[in-house]
Amino acid sequence: MGINTEREIEANLQIGPTDQGMVRLFIFAGDLEIPMDFEPDEAEEIIEELRSALATARKVKS
Repeated sequence: MGINTEREIEANLQIGPTDQGMVRLFIFAGDLEIPMDFEPDEAEEIIEELRSALATARKVKS
């Protein structure tokens, strides 16, 4: 299994700041909850990775 393997799992994603100055990605699917906290600099790196993936996905779609 990898990033290109499709699954029939429905999940929700919430993104927001914490009261500790972190950026939290909160993923929940059924009974599973995954809080992932990142320092602001780490969040910037994730943003860059998302933008890169977005650009590549747009090229594939064209």
